[in-house]
Amino acid sequence: MSTSLEKPQIIAHIQKSLNYTVFESKWIPCSAKFVCMGNLARGTGVIQIYEIQHGELQLVKEIEKAKPIKCGTFGATSLQQRHLATGDFDGSLNVWNLEVPDCPVYSVKAHKEIVNSIDGVGGLGIGDGAPEIVTGSRDGTVKVWDPRQKETPVANMEPGEGETKRDCWTVAFGHAFNDQDRCVCAGYDNGDIKIFDLRNMSLRWETNIKNGVCCVEFDRKDINMNKLVATSLEGRFHVFDMRTQHPTIGFASVSEKAHKSTIWQVRHLPQNRDIFMTTGGAGNLHLWKYEYPAQRSKKDADDVDMGVAGSVNLLQNVTVSTQPISSLDWSPDKQGLCVCSSFDQSVRVLIVTKLNRV
Repeated sequence: MSTSLEKPQIIAHIQKSLNYTVFESKWIPCSAKFVCMGNLARGTGVIQIYEIQHGELQLVKEIEKAKPIKCGTFGATSLQQRHLATGDFDGSLNVWNLEVPDCPVYSVKAHKEIVNSIDGVGGLGIGDGAPEIVTGSRDGTVKVWDPRQKETPVANMEPGEGETKRDCWTVAFGHAFNDQDRCVCAGYDNGDIKIFDLRNMSLRWETNIKNGVCCVEFDRKDINMNKLVATSLEGRFHVFDMRTQHPTIGFASVSEKAHKSTIWQVRHLPQNRDIFMTTGGAGNLHLWKYEYPAQRSKKDADDVDMGVAGSVNLLQNVTVSTQPISSLDWSPDKQGLCVCSSFDQSVRVLIVTKLNRV
């Protein structure tokens, strides 16, 4: 008999109020520290570094920058350097050495408008091939950058002549399982989801989920595409099985109406790719597990392979804030440890228990 005590519990371990709007929080790899990025009331950007010490948060460093900072990633850096790449309200991409943060080690005016989303791959031992950063912007473009190459992006996905430009809200790397293959997934305000194949420099697949796409994430960046989760404005998320692409139907998917409000983010557990957390506009967190079907593909009437979607089970949910939880990041080093930030100007360290039993 299963009792509620046997289910994973989401425990608010530490909460800290901040004096600015925080947009993103990220663990610094191989440490008990994390960074918070955001917008001070006077219109400047801020990066704060916190360390967990004896159950409390200690401010290690505060760095103020000219423009508000919207997003950041460690995905393209080495474990030795641990450089933070950020996107700001001015459309700039900067890479910072947090030990000496006065000047960026790499800087480029990436977009004409705000950088909404950023992701990195090829660093931290995750994903084969060169270190690369992808940025998505309100100007409608998605660009891939190599921090070793100045000024020009290695790839630029933008609307064609005559096409209306859509606000790109989210970008994510995936399929980086060897030196050549790599994909970028982008989600837009009109519900479009597009996957760009960086090896062939082509659009591999696109669909529309009828609602603005707030966040997309592959369950792993460094494997042959397995699953993709996309969250949307109306509280619904979609899980696509990316192993079998049918020529006309595309990828099989299952959708779930999870929150009564916008699902701001989805983050897969680094230690188990079938468990993921969604963060909601009403300050709630939902922990999910994806269950695979007995067979992941079947033949259609014309004997062509098509995917079969699985199902999602809600493991636990909790409300930790009255405001939207705009970011969440699992610790890559400690299973179940995560940091989340919300628009009540707070950052919280959470512990999720019993993840090895589900």
